[in-house]
Amino acid sequence: MTPTETLDAAPTLGVLYGRALLTARSGGTTLPDRRLELAGVRIDADAVADYDHVCGFSVGGVVPPTYPHMLAFPLQMRLMTDREFPLPAPGMVHLRNVITQARPPEVGEPLRVAVHADRLAAHPKGAQVDLVTAVTDADGAEIWGSRSTYFVRGAPAPAGADDVPAAPREPDPRVGRLPHAIWKVPGDIGRRYAAVSGDVNPIHVNGLAARAFGMPGMIAHGMWTKASALAALAGRHGPAFTVDVVFKAPVRAPSTVYFHTAAVDGGWDAELVSPKGRDHLLLTLREA
Repeated sequence: MTPTETLDAAPTLGVLYGRALLTARSGGTTLPDRRLELAGVRIDADAVADYDHVCGFSVGGVVPPTYPHMLAFPLQMRLMTDREFPLPAPGMVHLRNVITQARPPEVGEPLRVAVHADRLAAHPKGAQVDLVTAVTDADGAEIWGSRSTYFVRGAPAPAGADDVPAAPREPDPRVGRLPHAIWKVPGDIGRRYAAVSGDVNPIHVNGLAARAFGMPGMIAHGMWTKASALAALAGRHGPAFTVDVVFKAPVRAPSTVYFHTAAVDGGWDAELVSPKGRDHLLLTLREA
C-alpha cells in the first residue's frame, strides 16, 4: 500500500513556485512513493463565483466539474516540486486531463483530496508524468477523480520509463465542419485564470518567459480551455460523466479559435481549432 502523508493545510502556491525554480535542476530517478492527502477541504462560494466569471459558467449554479482541480493543484505542485521528483516543474505543459465525476461537490461540504504521481514515461520530445487525484465526501465515497498528464520538453526520461503501460487511446471527437461558436481569447486570460487558480506558470503570464520555454508566446491554460468548453455544454448532460480532453497545439493569448460540438450517443464531442484548422483541444464527454 502506498504510504500517505497527511497535510495540515493546503500548500501555498507562491512558495511552491519559488521552490520550483530552486529545484529545476535537481530530481530523483523515480516517482515519489507516497500519496498526499488533505482533509476538511471546503469549497468557498466567492471563489467559485470568481472562477465562474473567468471560465464562463453561470454564477450561482452547481460547482463546475473542473473546479475540484483547483483543490488538487496545490497538492500536485507540492509533489512536483519535491527534490526527489524526477521532472522539473518550471515550463511543465499540461497534455491531457481526464475527469470522472459521480456527482458535483457542494459548496461548504467537507471533502478529502488525495494526490499521487503515476506513469512516468518517455515522450518523443521529452518526458511526461501523470498526477492522479481523488476527491471523497464525508462518507468516504469518491465523488470526483482526475488524471492529469504533464510534459517537460527536453527532459530525459529515467531508465525504465519506456516500460510504463501505454495510456488509453486519445479522444476522437466527431464534429461537423462548421463551428458553433467563435472564441476571442483575451490577451490577459493567462493572468486572469492565474488569479483564480494560483497557477502562475510563466508560460501563461509572461511572453518572454513563455518563449524561453519553447512556446510561441503567452498561451492560455489548458484547464481554462477545458473549463470554457464545459461551460458551453452546461445543462446538456447529467451530473455523472467522464470527460476526456487532450490539449494539442497551445492556444495563444490573444487569438481567435473556433469551437465545434456534436451530440453523440451517450454524451458530447467537441473540438477547439485554429482558423487554419489546427487542433487545439479534443474533447469527449460520456455520461455514466
